[in-house]
Formats: sequence, structure tokens, C-alpha cells
Amino acid sequence: MRSSAHCDRAAGTAYDVVIIGAGVMGASTAYWLKRIDSSLRIALIERDFSFSRASSSLSASSIRQQFSCPVNIALSQFGIAFLREASTHLSIEGEPVELGLTEPGYLYLANEAQSQALRETHAIQTRHGASVSLLDRGELKASYPWLYLDDIALGSLGLQGEGWFDGPALHQAFLRKALSLGVIKLQADVRTLHGEPGQSAGRRRLRSLVLDDGSEIRSDNYVCAAGAWSGALVRDLAIPLPIHPAARTVFVLSCPTELSDCPLLIDSSGFWLRPEGRFLIAGMPPRDEQHEPDLQADQLTGSRRTDPPLDPDYGALNEDQWARLAHRIPALSAMRIERAWAGYYEMNRFDHNAVIGPIEGFSNFYCLAGFSGHGMQHAPGAGLALSEWMLSGAPKTVDVRALGHERLVNETPLWELNVIG
Repeated sequence: MRSSAHCDRAAGTAYDVVIIGAGVMGASTAYWLKRIDSSLRIALIERDFSFSRASSSLSASSIRQQFSCPVNIALSQFGIAFLREASTHLSIEGEPVELGLTEPGYLYLANEAQSQALRETHAIQTRHGASVSLLDRGELKASYPWLYLDDIALGSLGLQGEGWFDGPALHQAFLRKALSLGVIKLQADVRTLHGEPGQSAGRRRLRSLVLDDGSEIRSDNYVCAAGAWSGALVRDLAIPLPIHPAARTVFVLSCPTELSDCPLLIDSSGFWLRPEGRFLIAGMPPRDEQHEPDLQADQLTGSRRTDPPLDPDYGALNEDQWARLAHRIPALSAMRIERAWAGYYEMNRFDHNAVIGPIEGFSNFYCLAGFSGHGMQHAPGAGLALSEWMLSGAPKTVDVRALGHERLVNETPLWELNVIG
């Protein structure tokens, strides 16, 4: 796709770009496309503009640079800079954008067996400009006296550019700004995608999409930003995109003892925890991720689709997990579970990394999905990268080509090792 100022529109098309999904990825892409080329006719299609079950509304919304893939580090570096200046980008008529950004860092804890891997990822991170420090047991005890550390060999602490923020507020700010720039929103469920007839493999085009009411929408270009449902959306086109919804529960905990200077903690056993106001929020490692159910036929498309359950799984914080929390933070032996909520990870089973860019074999179909739990922090940079790729032929600000769809077709995974939950 070239900028609409330099290309002819196909006869009968209503839009230059239709984006399927108005969560944070779709909203970010719509915003950046309009920022780059204000003449573009863009529609955001979303089945539920209340976003009550959307990942963008239920995310724990944290940001880190402690990844193992350089492209993810770069996306986070762009993301933190964007969040710090969110009002500059997203305010409307001078109204500030309040995201509540705080940057206490992430703290990864490693036992002896895990410490070499922590050192190796630390080397990658520092080589790519992340401000991360390795701390031995003595340094950890001095900084965090409320931690039990006798079984911990090493910690990795982000010194800047890591923390948490109000993710739903970021999503809404992107959406409002995009709409203020002229993006059209359409509330509908996409039932089917239609390709142009008689095309050979490798030179295919999408012709239209059909909504749940039977109406047909035509566009010159399409973006799949359907989050956890992206794999289901493209199933009938035989596109390899193993992205599926994986429910995760977030627990709100109260602790009678203050945990001074508490960062976002990633324990060696797999749980994570961070402050949230006067409470703590925490997540447990999935109990049986390898056996999460595949989508069934009646869950796959359009009006026939039914979402898997999204009730909090209180059993995820069982006696064993409770013991692990209290082992690492003895004060949590007196904790209480105040409440919990659940949300979907858009889990990419292929390699736990996002899929960004043109869908292989199609000339007008693009993807922005599969972030596997780190999407909210990467939405600003990923939306810009995809927009540049669509309009200029390549991403410029953040080079995300390593996350392209081609790797799925060629079966060459780019594994992200630092996936939380």
C-alpha cells in the first residue's frame, strides 16, 4: 500500500483501510495512519465498543525493557518515551491525557539454575540500550529487606523505563484521538473475509468482508487487529496464524505490612506481583498451558462465535501458590484476597511473539496481533511501525520486520524467552 495521495482507489471501495478490532492495537494503527496521511478513509470495526471483555480493558498494563528479543526492547523504548509524552500526542483541545505512569522498575529473581540465563538476557538488554542492573543476594537484601532470598542467586532490576500505567486510559486516548482525526467507527461482528476470485497463491487480495447482519464492506486494504480472535478470523483463508485466547486471572491482595520501594516482582517460581494503590496485584503461572483447549468450530467466526469463559480462576491461587508467595514475601502469610478479575492473553503459540506486517501471500492484508501478554506496552510503537510499513513499504521508526508473518510460513520461530504468565 502506498499513501492514498499517490495511488488510485479501487472502484466501489468505501475505505482506504478497514481495521478489524478497535482495541489498543487497532486504535493505535488508526491514529498513526491518520497522523501520517490525513486524507486516508479509515474504518475501525468493533463488535463491542464497551470493551467489557477486551484485553485492552483488562490488562495489568505494565512496561519493561527486560526482553530477550532486541525488537521487543526497541518497542518498549519507544513505548516509554510515548507514554511520558502522551498528552503531546493524544490530547484533544489541550485536555491532558492522564496515564498514571510510574517507573519503579521490574525485578526478576533467579535461583542458581536460572542465573546463567538471566546473565545472558541481561547482556542482550544492555547491548541494546536498556538500563538494567544485576544484583547479587547481598544487594537484593539491602534494597528489599521484606524479601526472603536465601534460595535466590541473582536479581535483574530495571533502573529506568520500566513500571506500570493506566492501560485502559491509553486505549481510550488512542481511540478518541483517532476518531477526532476523522476515523469512522462501525459496531459489527465480522463473519467472513472474501478474497478476490481466480487468484494464484502468493498474489492474493482481500476483496471484502461480510458483517453479522449480512452487509458487505469493501476496502483497498485490511488490518487484522482482532487480538485473541485473530487466528479464528483468518481460519477460512488457510492463513497460518496460531493466535488464540488464553484466560489469565489477576488477584487483588491486601497485605498488613508495607513493602517499601516495591517494584514489579517476577519470582523464580513464576508468579508476578506489584503495588496497585494500597493493594497488591498478582498473577500466577498458568497451571496447564500446554492443554489449553483449542477453539471449536462453533467458536470461530462471526455470529456463531462464543467466547470461552472469562470468570476469575480462584483455583490458580491454590495452597501451593499461596505458599510460594509467603515463602518469597513472609508478610504475605497474612494476606487476603480482596477480589480478582480475568482477561485474555492473545497468545501466539508459535513463538510467544507478535505478528506485525503484511500477511504472507496477500498484497492488501496486514496483521497486528499475538503479543502474548506484552501488547499494551508495545501498542504505540507497533501501531506506528505497521502504519509506516503500509504507507512506505517498510517500518522506519522501529524496525519490526523480525516480527513479520513470513516467519510463521517458513516455520522459523523468533522465541521471546521473557514471557510473563
